[in-house]
Amino acid sequence: MTEGLLTLYNQFPVEPPTTFSDFHIEVTPPKGLRRWIRPQSIFVFDGEIPFKPLAANQAFALLEWGMNWCIYNHAHHFLIIHGAVLERNGKAILLPAPSGSGKSTLCGALMSRDWRLLSDELILIDPDDGKITPLGRPVSLKNRSIDVLRTFAPGHYISAPIHDTAKGSVAHMKSTSDSMLRVDERVAPHWVIFPQYMENQEATLTPLGKTDVFMALVENAFNYNILLEKGFVSLARLVDSITGFKATYGSLDQVITHIDQLADESGG
Repeated sequence: MTEGLLTLYNQFPVEPPTTFSDFHIEVTPPKGLRRWIRPQSIFVFDGEIPFKPLAANQAFALLEWGMNWCIYNHAHHFLIIHGAVLERNGKAILLPAPSGSGKSTLCGALMSRDWRLLSDELILIDPDDGKITPLGRPVSLKNRSIDVLRTFAPGHYISAPIHDTAKGSVAHMKSTSDSMLRVDERVAPHWVIFPQYMENQEATLTPLGKTDVFMALVENAFNYNILLEKGFVSLARLVDSITGFKATYGSLDQVITHIDQLADESGG
């Protein structure tokens, strides 16, 4: 896990120990003989253990999943949507989607084509002004997407895969320096695209109406029901400010060409 932090987070600023922290977490081995017999990794949140231990070699993946869990279960000062978000020229593109849609693969591919990564997994929208708070953390890749992005973006660092996790084989693609160094720069959303990878499918971007966009975002939101009226108002304001599309594609090059063209046409 230490190697993962040193390699994948090496350009993030390190806050002094006296800085306020929302979450106090650690990933640690168990005590006693279990430390040596079939070693495990335990995620600890504010002194509590919220879920079952994983194998010791899955420590870094456990840290990443645990940090996501902390945010979507507790950071309710944001409207939180499951999806990736990237930015170019001050305008953000949202890629909300359930697991298995190809969202993270497309996210990593766009990052390799000079889009700034804000987040691979969690879209954090400020209900007061509608802007998105970046995380800048590594892109989590699973199974086939690992080799796809190794081929598509050979100049970008992707960690060695961790096998036999609950999600299959998992690896992490390092954020660009720009994404890490500008993690404090919030950005306004401009487009939302709901991606769906379909093998051998010609890439298409299909415009969506505001109602369809709203309902699809609700389906991908973690805390819409928790925020109640604030959630509705925040989401309605977001939908009013963005243009929505559905993307189906079998080629990353093709769909990125469409997305870049969309950004260029709007001056993005």
